[in-house]
Amino acid sequence: MERVIVWYLRMSVIYFVLGVVIGFTLLLWPDEALYYIPVHVHLNLLGFMSMMIYGVGYHILPKFSGAFIHSPRIMNIQFWVANAGLIGMAISWPFMLRGESEIPLIVFSFMTVVAAVLFAYNMLKTIKPV
Repeated sequence: MERVIVWYLRMSVIYFVLGVVIGFTLLLWPDEALYYIPVHVHLNLLGFMSMMIYGVGYHILPKFSGAFIHSPRIMNIQFWVANAGLIGMAISWPFMLRGESEIPLIVFSFMTVVAAVLFAYNMLKTIKPV
């Protein structure tokens, strides 16, 4: 398994644990929950689920179609863009909800969109009709 694919899967597990821990802490400090629910949700969905989909997709789908990944370079770039975007979103959400500028959240959210588009492009170019 390629090194970056392993890192997609590792980050998925890390985000899962972070999302669960934050979810639990929401019970302990309900007054702060409003500010951290989006962090909890995004770490679980974009972190755990998306990273797992990216990692498994990059590992399995090329094998199903008997092809190589269209662009390992895009796969690597996407890894960094997706993680930077998600971490930036997780940090930005509470500040934005407390009245700070929404611009950082918009920028980091856009990065996660770019990462998803890179994945879709790379997969569509990888999957060959049988």
